[in-house]
Amino acid sequence: MTEKKSPSGLFKKFIIALVIIGIILLAFTGVNYYYKYFGPNVTGKQQYLYIHTGATYADVIKTIQEQDMVKDTVTFNWAANNMNYAHRVKPGRYHLKEGMSNRALINMLASGTQQPVALQFHDLRQKEQFAGFVAKKIEPDSASIINLLDSASYVAKYGFTTDNVYTMFMPNSYQLYWNTSPDKFFKKMYANYEKFWTPERKQKAAALNLTPQEVSVLASIVDAEALHDAEMPAVAGLYLNRLKKGMKLEADPTVIFALNDFTIKRVLNRYLSYNSPYNTYLHTGLPPGPIMMPSVNAVNSVLDYQHNDYLYMCAKADFSGNHAFASNMADHLVNAHKYQQALNERNIKR
Repeated sequence: MTEKKSPSGLFKKFIIALVIIGIILLAFTGVNYYYKYFGPNVTGKQQYLYIHTGATYADVIKTIQEQDMVKDTVTFNWAANNMNYAHRVKPGRYHLKEGMSNRALINMLASGTQQPVALQFHDLRQKEQFAGFVAKKIEPDSASIINLLDSASYVAKYGFTTDNVYTMFMPNSYQLYWNTSPDKFFKKMYANYEKFWTPERKQKAAALNLTPQEVSVLASIVDAEALHDAEMPAVAGLYLNRLKKGMKLEADPTVIFALNDFTIKRVLNRYLSYNSPYNTYLHTGLPPGPIMMPSVNAVNSVLDYQHNDYLYMCAKADFSGNHAFASNMADHLVNAHKYQQALNERNIKR
């Protein structure tokens, strides 16, 4: 005789089945939720994500897709929408680590936690060259930086002219954000300039009857002349002697700068008459601006110059990079003849 199952027993089995299905669904939902938020998704194919100023979420997701920055853009988009990232887009340079989760990536982007750019510069001759170098490191282009440096009203607020503003940029290592604006960049450089020009340095400049900008202009000539740092104080002393006597500086590097031809190795007589305010063979005193970005050593060499009686110098005939100094024209002509003869022997004509 077959035993019939009671309705209550079937109901219990149905409830148990529903519970099991519910647990499975909850587990699946939990795993899916975890995967979408916390699962590894960043590919590591790009080291940085650059978000430009004014970019929208659509721009961000397009960049991420085109540069294959995440494995699954669908889950990234889902997480971004749930975390309300579309209304929190911040420009910057963001460091991507392989295996980052959507949640970690979005938190970084939404909070604007970007990695600073390391900026180190020295020995750049012209502000145009400098602007081009900086523009490769940060978001603003070189034109926007130059426009600021060429704005007489803007640089005047900081005590500069468009000719001498380049003296503000002190060779050093800096850290700044990629999306730093030209104005903020200028202010950061000015803050470093102010820090460098301590009361002690300003006092030394005043003792020379020079402004800090004029010290840097002279330092740029010293830096261009002296191949070796050890010679800078002697070169600075020579030029300060000439300034005090009202003599023209007659510095060859100023002529090369005026001609804008840095391939010149030999400054010929025909170059000396080139009409430019930077040609110190034509004009007495300092040029209106620096002829290169002077090093800190060059600036300090002017402030702590060597007390000497030198008025003339020329490169030594041994091509060591050192100079032969003289306090009178007769000795200088002897030194100059030796050097010119050495140039001729090496067939260096310009």
